[in-house]
Amino acid sequence: MRILDRSVYVGPSLYAHFPVIRVELDLGELEKWPTAKLGTAYVMKLIEALPSLKEHGCSYREPGGFIRRMLEDEGTWLGHVFEHVAIELQNIAGEDVTFGKTRSTDKPGVYSVVYEYAQRDEGIEAGELALRLLCSLLPENLRPEDAVGADWDWPKARDEYIRYAQRRALGPSTASLVKAAVARDIPWFRMNEQSLIQLGHGKHQQRIQATVTGRTSYIAVELAQDKEETNKILAAIGLPVPQQRLVRTPDRAVAAAHRLGFPVVTKPYNGNHGRGISVRLMDDESVRKGFELAKAESTSVIVETYLEGEDHRLLVVNGELIAATRRTPGHVVGDGTSSVRKLVEEVNKDPRRGVGHEKVMTRLELDEQADMMLARVSMTADSVPAKDQVVMLRSTANLSTGGTATDVTDVIHPDNRDMAVRAVVAIGLDVGGVDFLISDITKSYKQAGGGICEVNAAPGFRMHVAPSEGKARDAAGPVIDMLFPPGTPSRVPICAVTGTNGKTTTSRMMAHIAKMAGFTPGLTTTDGVYIDGQRTVEGDMTGPVATRMVLADPKIDFAVLEIARGGLLRAGMGVPFIDVGAVLNVASDHLGMKGIDTLEQLAEVKKIVIEVAKDCAVLNADDANVIKMSADTEAKNICYVTMNPNHKLVREHIRAGGRACALEAGVNGHMIALYDKGAHLPLMWTHLIPATLEGRAMHNVQNAMFAAAIAFSMGIKLDSIRQGLRTFDTTFFQAPGRMNVYDEHPFKVIFDYGHNAHAVGVMADLAGRMEVAGRRIIVVAGPGDRRDEDIVAIAETVAGRFDHYICRRDDDLRGREPDAVPKMIAKVLRDKGVNEAQITIIPDEQEAIDAALRMGRQGDLLLVFADALARSWKQVTKFRPEGAPATAAPSTKAPPLPVDDASDSLLGTKGDVGDGALESAGFVRDERGIRFVKDSED
Repeated sequence: MRILDRSVYVGPSLYAHFPVIRVELDLGELEKWPTAKLGTAYVMKLIEALPSLKEHGCSYREPGGFIRRMLEDEGTWLGHVFEHVAIELQNIAGEDVTFGKTRSTDKPGVYSVVYEYAQRDEGIEAGELALRLLCSLLPENLRPEDAVGADWDWPKARDEYIRYAQRRALGPSTASLVKAAVARDIPWFRMNEQSLIQLGHGKHQQRIQATVTGRTSYIAVELAQDKEETNKILAAIGLPVPQQRLVRTPDRAVAAAHRLGFPVVTKPYNGNHGRGISVRLMDDESVRKGFELAKAESTSVIVETYLEGEDHRLLVVNGELIAATRRTPGHVVGDGTSSVRKLVEEVNKDPRRGVGHEKVMTRLELDEQADMMLARVSMTADSVPAKDQVVMLRSTANLSTGGTATDVTDVIHPDNRDMAVRAVVAIGLDVGGVDFLISDITKSYKQAGGGICEVNAAPGFRMHVAPSEGKARDAAGPVIDMLFPPGTPSRVPICAVTGTNGKTTTSRMMAHIAKMAGFTPGLTTTDGVYIDGQRTVEGDMTGPVATRMVLADPKIDFAVLEIARGGLLRAGMGVPFIDVGAVLNVASDHLGMKGIDTLEQLAEVKKIVIEVAKDCAVLNADDANVIKMSADTEAKNICYVTMNPNHKLVREHIRAGGRACALEAGVNGHMIALYDKGAHLPLMWTHLIPATLEGRAMHNVQNAMFAAAIAFSMGIKLDSIRQGLRTFDTTFFQAPGRMNVYDEHPFKVIFDYGHNAHAVGVMADLAGRMEVAGRRIIVVAGPGDRRDEDIVAIAETVAGRFDHYICRRDDDLRGREPDAVPKMIAKVLRDKGVNEAQITIIPDEQEAIDAALRMGRQGDLLLVFADALARSWKQVTKFRPEGAPATAAPSTKAPPLPVDDASDSLLGTKGDVGDGALESAGFVRDERGIRFVKDSED
């Protein structure tokens, strides 16, 4: 049994709309050994190793269901068991994950196992440990030789995993803050491997690190760490504090103790978490030992008077006391017969105690500090305390060292409450914890005495949100409310655009419209990340990493995400949901890669964007695969986009009050019109949009329609949409490789990145619509990693529509021979009737483009498909024709391709559409208009 492949999805994917890990698990010979065949003994050993598996319901949806599934009939296969164990391992490490799904694949004995994770590394390691555990329990004759070593110890491996997970998981305080943010619908993501968290998007963001916020004063933190200075400030305003002395040698520590009077406390000058503190020191020797212990944590040591009383932590947030907790150091209580060691073992059996921060309390440890505390009362770990004798194992009451916490918020005296607030405000902290000693918290310090030991920056919340006794307090909520007062925005509007072709141009148009509307947009595209129109990162940035870059930028207040197939298959989306999602089309490209072999499978991938859209799904009604996606969206609105003014389904959708964007014919040309809730909203003539080349570039007309529909659905006003479309052009600067036109030569050059049959076809259509006095010349290629049929389709798309063809390849051969792609294209052209004299094979991209430019004459049109965009565009613009250009004979203008009507093929009817025809075609009418309903077999 081994893992063949692993993918980590950070957000919505084909498998779930939340983070999951998918592994391909090869059972090998164990395919023949389901759990029932392995026997009851195997299942019982697994339950003994992980008793909490008893709670898994599996398909029975009740505790014990998974065990029942393993034992009944033939049982279940180990791929399914692996899923449950990987989930449960994360559960015992303190994570709340439940989702899993295991399916067989088309490979015998290989399973696709998907399981939820909370932290990436923790989730991956859970899978590795699950594999080792399952193998270790197998009979020797079935156990893989390299599965586990002879000295493998499951309890040790389990505890090491828990510690590994906790080192990487959010601490209790940070986790409580994140939970409070999520409860208030505030987005968050982790910025490092520790506790640095961004709350909110873009310009609305706030940051926390543990319980230090972005508003916490640096000076206040420095003061809180300086125990001596804190003591002086609090004393100066009349608050109760012990007397202190700062020392640097053991002798001075002893001298200070004598001046202050025994008993005393020694602690680090700038320590935290109770480390290095020794209390109730009664003689010179103990002071010297306490000094050395504190010196290990700090360069200087504080000696202070010992205050009698119980230890309390008082939490103050934004000038208000939120919680008060009494803390008791880790200890055992004698029963008259058991040793200290045995008593510790009994205490650690409490299910509330765990490793580190795994549970609400931490296990007691018999370590050096415990030995020191025992020695003070002339005891060892093997001593037997008297009945009811309390034996302290720690000098401080920190929960992380086994202490317990009791909530006393409801009984704290008002004077003590005010004292805590004054102390934190005096230091200047927005979030602070006051360590206060007093014998009875219900009495005022003014009568009962007591004093403030410390004021802590970054106070822990664990003791308040999960006390050992008493009422749990919402310590995190007030912090989040301080950072995001009610009504304060935390999110930026997010739209996502996907499809086979046109998504980059549409995304750029949308970002430009947003900028014209007064926003500061962040944009992810196939050529980089753009912040307010400026490229900040270069490269294909259409995955979740780029999404996070945009949302982390403190300038942006609007996000436009181009989402590509590769990113969705590799890691999923970078956000759990979006406001508006758009699918432009589903065409043949990248098929045969990453398990996606058909258009229907590709549509399933693209559909993810629609599934997570909350406000509106914008769908191409002229594409049958896209319009059917209306069955899978929970968005409040569905907006159809069509270039066919007679589209029957869209007409019914509009009549039902639905939203749409349609292309309408008029006396002055084509008008883009919006429809919503029965209103007809003419937007603008297509010839007024520069990117459409006076309305001839129909693919950019469609892109502009999608951009308009998305912008309208994002709440942008019509005038701003018009202004954005009027001022967006297809210059190389604004849209590199997207129908860039250069007409400074005697001939015109159209420069494009099209790399599949659909994209090449729309550009060939444009070339046919343009008035050309001379010849039409094309430089054509296809990516080497596409299927042969995809490259053939590119050649078939352009065959017979140009006067000369120059066939080339990309620089990156992607597994092909150097001249394989151009030769394949040339052969198809010849087979389609193109004369040999019209075909030139020049494999190198630079040489091919240079040949085309040198071939150009007055009045010619060159359509250049390029791969290395910056280099090739520079080649076009820097080219200088030699000699006087000659005028060539005009060529015949190619006719435009008809617009497909998806509704005809779906409905099989002409004329108006009744409810009966809609229902028989799988569509229904509801409050959102007309949408597709999945077939029963789906």
